[in-house]
Parts: sequence; C-alpha cells; structure tokens
Amino acid sequence: MNSHEVTKGVARAPHRSLFYAMGYTREDLEKPLVAVVSAHNEIIPGHFHLDKLAQSVKMGIAAAGGTPVEFPVIGICDGIAMNHSGMKYPLASRELIADSIEAMMMGHKFDAMVLIGNCDKIVPGMLMAAARLNVPTVYVGGGPMLPGSYHGENIDLISGAFEAVGACAQGKISEADLTEMEEKACPSCGSCAGLFTANTMNCLVEALGIGLPGNGTIPAPYGQRLALAKKAGQQVMEMVRRNIRPRDILTLQAFKNAIALDMAIGGSTNTVLHLLAIAYQADLELSLETFDEISGKVPNIVKLSPAGKDFLITLHEVGGISAVLKQLYDADLIDGGGITVTGKTLAENIESAKVLDAQVIRPLDNPYMQEGGIAVLRGNLAPDGAVVKQSAVVPEMLKHEGPARVFESEEEAFEAIMGGKINKGDVIVIRYEGPKGGPGMREMLSPTAALGGMGLDKDVALITDGRFSGGTRGAAIGHISPEAAEKGPIAIVEEGDIIQIDMPNRQLNVKLSEEEIAQRFAKWQKPEPKVTGKSYLARYSALVTSASTGAVVKAE
Repeated sequence: MNSHEVTKGVARAPHRSLFYAMGYTREDLEKPLVAVVSAHNEIIPGHFHLDKLAQSVKMGIAAAGGTPVEFPVIGICDGIAMNHSGMKYPLASRELIADSIEAMMMGHKFDAMVLIGNCDKIVPGMLMAAARLNVPTVYVGGGPMLPGSYHGENIDLISGAFEAVGACAQGKISEADLTEMEEKACPSCGSCAGLFTANTMNCLVEALGIGLPGNGTIPAPYGQRLALAKKAGQQVMEMVRRNIRPRDILTLQAFKNAIALDMAIGGSTNTVLHLLAIAYQADLELSLETFDEISGKVPNIVKLSPAGKDFLITLHEVGGISAVLKQLYDADLIDGGGITVTGKTLAENIESAKVLDAQVIRPLDNPYMQEGGIAVLRGNLAPDGAVVKQSAVVPEMLKHEGPARVFESEEEAFEAIMGGKINKGDVIVIRYEGPKGGPGMREMLSPTAALGGMGLDKDVALITDGRFSGGTRGAAIGHISPEAAEKGPIAIVEEGDIIQIDMPNRQLNVKLSEEEIAQRFAKWQKPEPKVTGKSYLARYSALVTSASTGAVVKAE
C-alpha cells in the first residue's frame, strides 16, 4: 500500500508519532489510509452541507475496514462570481483543485480517496485528479437543490432571480417582485435545481462509472443522499481490495457513454470543456468531432430547466439517470460492458431501471429533437469549433442572420442590453473573454438571462469566445476557437458585419470575403494582457490551451 511509506518500518517512527498526536491508533495505521476530499465551505449552497456527507463517507470507510482522513479543497460559486471580475477565476480554479488534490495525496501517500463535490468546476477538477493519480476512487456529489416556488410556479436561480433582472429592467415586474423572487428561488442547499453545469456533471459521473447510481439526481436534502455517501465510503474499500482504479473505469468508451447521456438529457455546454480536460488527464484522445458525431446519433429525450419546465427532482422521481441510460443501452447507443465503481458493469448497474413517466423521459422514437442537445459549429468565424446548447434554442433561431453588435467585454455587452440598445435580429459579439484573453473564459449568464427576461432570446443571438452557464437558454454560441486573443477571426469582426448562424448544418460564419478577412488581420494588433504581474491568473493565461482542447493547462 502507498501508506506503508509513512506508516511502516523503524524509519517511520516520527511519522507515526505525528499520527498519534491526532488520536490515530496503531490499529488505524495498519489499515488503508483513505482520503476523504471534501469541498465543504460556507459560500456555495451546493457545498454548504458537504460536511454531513463527509461524516457519512467516513462511517462507510471505517465500517468497511479503512481509516478515513479528511482534507479540504477550494470551491467557487459561479452564481456569486457571475458578471464581475471574479468570474475570471472559476474555470482557472479547476486546475488548482486538481493540483491541490495531487499535492495532498502524494505528500501523505494515501491508498485511495472519496471525492465529495457538487458544483461547476469542483466536479471536473476532482475527476481530473482521479484520472491523474489513478488510485482507487469514488466520487459522490452533494445532490441538486429543490426548486423554489413563486406565485404557484416552480422556479430556480435562472428562471427566477437571474431572468427577473432583465424583466425588472423592462418594467415587466416591480422591484418588490424581484425581491420576492430572489428570496424564493433557492429554498435549500444543493446545486441549483435545473440541469446546469453542476447537475449535468453529477449526472455524467454515473455514465462514466466513477460514481454510484443515483449520484446525479437524489436531492441534496434527502436521507438517500447521506446513504449514498455511506455506500461510497464502503465501496472504495471494495475497490482497494479488488484493485479497481480510475483508469480501469475512465476508458474512451466510458467518455463516449457520458457524451451520449449528455446529448440525451440536453446538458450544459461546459461539459465539453470538462470531459476533454478529464480525458486529457487520463491520456485519452477525445476531440470535438466525437461530440458532434455522437450528437448526430443520439436524440434529445429530456428537457429540464433551462430548456424545459422540469427539474432534477422530477427526473429523479421518474427513474433518474439509470432509466435514461437503460433506454440508450437497449438501443445500442451506449456500451454497457465497462467496469464501474460498483465492481459491476454499467449494464449490470442499470439492469432493473425503468422509465416511470414517458413525458419526462421520452422514448427514443418520440424525442424533443432527433439530434443531441449540444452541437459543434464551424466556419470562417470558428475554424477550430464553437459550441451551442441547441436543445435550449427556439426553432426559429436555429438558423439566423443578423448584424454584429461588437463588444470587447461582458460588462460592455451587459450595459448595452440593460440600456435597451440591442434590437431584434442583432447578433451580440463578445470577444477577448477566452481562456487566455479573459483570462479564465468567463460565463455569460447575466447577458443571456437578461435577454431571456426581456423576451429577446427568441430574436437575438449571442456569440463569444467565452462560455455560458448551463443555465443559459437561447441562441448562445460559445467556446469560439481560436479565441480573439489568439488571433481568431472573431477578433476582426466589426459593427454591422452580417453573422450567419446555421445550427442544423453546423455553420457559423461572417459574411466577409477571404480577402477582406486577410486585410483586417493585416491591421490587427494583439491587445495588452488584461492581467499581468504575479497573480495566479497571469500564470494561468500564459499556460492555458484553447477551449477546443478543453482549456487545460500544459507546462510545455
């Protein structure tokens, strides 16, 4: 065992002494040392309750013959970081999370780990560490929040508080209404109630096989969530005994299964970034082409908020992710032969799953869309690709042509939207918000939510080299690569240029000749970096790669 390097032999007497200082016994040090990596904090609703899950995990580990040892990792709330300079940090924090777990695991020679996270960048950061370290690992999430209620209708953070900002700006609701809505949108701990990035990633964990069935949908306040955590602690010990490791589970086929699930449920576009990054840590070749290939085969059969009116609790009550996976497996759209953290195959995990409501999980022959929820677009504006959640786009905006309204930052665009300066038919262009140029590839939830609240999401498109929240709906196209700071074509778009969007044919173009584009590039000058000096963001900006490859940090 790895832990023998710190617990065995005469030379390790000082090491054991330090353990004894904390109350560990000789018997404890004879057992496998299992890290309980908890992202509990008091700033993220999805993580506020993770201390209780950590206790359940530790009980499970101890009951199954291990010695649990808890340590923390950081986490940023995307909602609180939204629409200001703080949003430069969440994606960048994904690397810090993975690196800090590596440092703790290697520095203390743990034998296995249970990862306890929930929200947007914490989940992929943890899974990146799992793939990199390759010690027996189970991931367990904190579960989704319950939906709120406003005047008899269920709401969440996006359909409630965020979109209410735009509605209030247009006089559709009063400030008193806004205040009431903000107080009721988030009624419990847990990751925000819709199928945004956090809940999408927690669902994909089940398809990847690195978490237990139920991980994606059991609500945060339920006792079942605590029971799941205890089972995770017990199961990691079984993995130690059987020497089942993350790279046995996180195969290329497992990633394809996760992508197929993503397409079926209409998950967040951020999953493209995160799955690419996790696959990179597992030394697997995964590309944007794989996403688009699978999107062409797997229909969209679930519509949760922001694309629909249902929430994660609804999906849980009608069969959960296992039921969706069972439909895909029965139609040969996923492979069920891979091993999972249960010690069984994916097919065995979902064998008894049933769809209890065909209105929530539609049959494959009656989908919402014949294609998957995410589309990868290319063209002279995005030679290396761009990503859109097409399942959350109204049909009339799947194809759109309109004049560019160009902004050099999210703040400029948001001010124009709130100031009533955007017209029907416009295509908002927000650039220099990519991984390097931002830096940190900020989410554009506030602009898109404001458009939705104003009722403009059916008439206005938004394109950016930044990214979008999983809560975004409308014709919002992100991850445009190359980004503006890396001399991507989005950098030379001018006010009034005609932007052509054709999602069915996977095209994103600006109506300019190659000669005109070349002439503009000849005049283009790379702007000064937005962040300099000794900050983490400056180092991140220097090392981060393109969104088309997952925005991972590479030393070379």
